Amino acid sequence: MDDAVSKGAEIAIGGRRIRDAVADGPNYYAPTVLINATSHMELCNEETFGPVAPIFRFTTEAQVIEMANDTPFGLAAYFYTQDVKRVWRVAEALESGIVGINEGVLAAEAAPFGGVKESGYGREGSRYGLEDYMHIKYLCQGGLN
Repeated sequence: MDDAVSKGAEIAIGGRRIRDAVADGPNYYAPTVLINATSHMELCNEETFGPVAPIFRFTTEAQVIEMANDTPFGLAAYFYTQDVKRVWRVAEALESGIVGINEGVLAAEAAPFGGVKESGYGREGSRYGLEDYMHIKYLCQGGLN
């Protein structure tokens, strides 16, 4: 957060640790929205597993896809649209293992969960997750009595 703010981001809401009777300790952070985020900030080059949503400005669909893919990570991406053609075009172009379209909750036991790039290899859940634990062998036989 300090790096982002020092490089021009503004905290719209949150941006502080929570200390109370239930969440006592340094590991609880208020849900945070940052505006004016840029790709030069640490939060764009590290996987942030916290309630932090950086907001980026963009002009075109191509520009925002390029910005989204300009990271060493690729666990999940989210976008909102009512245009079915855009759904397929953008979802295919995004370099992530999971894409949420008009949806923020992606976890389901029947859905494969996992990322690409430095966000992991393979999948958890679904039949695809099971395949990581299997070794497939091809047997070709002939001339048996």
